[in-house]
Amino acid sequence: MDWFAAPDLWLSRVLVQRLLAALYLIGFLAAAAQFRALIGEDGMLPVPRFTARVTFRQAPGLFHLHYSDRFFAAVARSGAVLAAAVTAGLGDAVPLWASVLLWAVLWVLYLSIVNVGQTWYSFGWESLLLEAGFLAAFLGNADTAPPTLVLWLMRWLAFRVEFGAGLIKLRGDRCWRDLTCLRYHHETQPMPGPLSWFFHHLPDPLHRIEVAANHLVQLVVPVGLLLPQPIASYAACAVIATQLWLIASGNFAWLNWLTVALALAAVEPARLGLAVHTRRYPGAPVWYEALVIALTAAVLVLSYWPVRNMVSRGQAMNRSFNRIHLVNTYGAFGSVNRLRQEVVVEGTDEEVLTPGTVWREYGFKGKPGDVRRLPRQYAPYHLRLDWLMWFAGISPGYARPWFLPFVARLLSGDRATLRLLRHNPFPDAPPTHVRATLYLYRFTDWRELRQTGAWWHRTALHEYLAPVDLSALRRAGYRPPLGRPPRGTRVIPPDRLRRTGPGPVRHPGPSDGRRPRPSTGEQPEHPSGAAPDHPGGSPE
Repeated sequence: MDWFAAPDLWLSRVLVQRLLAALYLIGFLAAAAQFRALIGEDGMLPVPRFTARVTFRQAPGLFHLHYSDRFFAAVARSGAVLAAAVTAGLGDAVPLWASVLLWAVLWVLYLSIVNVGQTWYSFGWESLLLEAGFLAAFLGNADTAPPTLVLWLMRWLAFRVEFGAGLIKLRGDRCWRDLTCLRYHHETQPMPGPLSWFFHHLPDPLHRIEVAANHLVQLVVPVGLLLPQPIASYAACAVIATQLWLIASGNFAWLNWLTVALALAAVEPARLGLAVHTRRYPGAPVWYEALVIALTAAVLVLSYWPVRNMVSRGQAMNRSFNRIHLVNTYGAFGSVNRLRQEVVVEGTDEEVLTPGTVWREYGFKGKPGDVRRLPRQYAPYHLRLDWLMWFAGISPGYARPWFLPFVARLLSGDRATLRLLRHNPFPDAPPTHVRATLYLYRFTDWRELRQTGAWWHRTALHEYLAPVDLSALRRAGYRPPLGRPPRGTRVIPPDRLRRTGPGPVRHPGPSDGRRPRPSTGEQPEHPSGAAPDHPGGSPE
């Protein structure tokens, strides 16, 4: 079929598949490194407990058939090895049927992890990786020309990612409409990067231009992805440029790189003046053509639900309409926090607590802690505990299932949990007590940075978790008061808080006493779909 193949786009296919395979690799490596503390047999949200109450039909995957930490590690490491091989070109070195099978195995392995990951895996980019990875299996390999239909499905997915994100902003926080959201976002985003401080201090007119450009790229440019060439190529380049800007400004795991991969499917290299020779391919096998046509029909049918969601006034963000995360709806940051609240966790090795007790702070790898530590770049790697700590600072409801088990593991000196942290202040023996305090963080200004060397200023708001030891946690059944001041404690208004960092107290936004809102605008959703999904994501 002449209409079936697009031989001129072979380079676009190579770039899309290699980048997607590399992102699979990162996802599997992150799972292998973090799962024991998060969802292992002795983790904060153990998989065996989850599979005992959620059926295979609700959350299909390998771990309903068998679970052990050793088996999970084998699945994650096998996925990483296979993804590395595909990134290196294995998919093009094997027959077409074997290439399809390789991608299918990657998809099944990662789906199995996501569907038991619970809160730790309830981010929009998990579903996006699964949907994009599933489509990549049908892009073919060096034995056949790229199928036009699958390239169009990739473009359709890129459209839904961008347009859905644009609509949720237009319908959401007023600051997106008055072009002021980026006055706050670089400071209050889930995990700032090394350049976020500088982005935050751009002149206000540039922040307004950022927001206006965001609306243009998400509400107008995506339409170009679905138009003929060369418009589609130019639109894809605009999307890619925006994603690179987002990559520089913060840490959003692999969401932005995934969007880059999808946009590449719309790029026709010759239209951009690139000298790419045309390859000659034999005709595609009938079985392969049949698979591609069936896939296209299935995606068109399943697209009914995300399209209905996009045109709805009650548009939801980052939702899967089926248990295998295909043809989802996307979007992020329907609202933006004006203030940044962080939970600071401390411990002491003193047996008896007194007013003079010395508390030592645990350091996290990515989330703000030490005010003099420049935020690091971790994306596209995903620090799941650090991300959930950001949600915990917004509302204790996000932390209730896992925060007290986390504290218990600090009190017991659990090695798997401590490996998720940057700094353990108790290297020789675990602490006797742990507590948590809610702080207000803001970026310092240029003068404060020069005088103090601090990137952040912080002030204490109130006690988040009263000091506890292991016996107290056991007696309370992991249910002591969490996220609110103890009874009888007066919460001091932010403008009257004592200073705990350099410089005067100054807030980046209105201090009218309103509670900060989650910048994603939604409650968490269980990856299995059994409960509402909390979307991670970027301001894209």
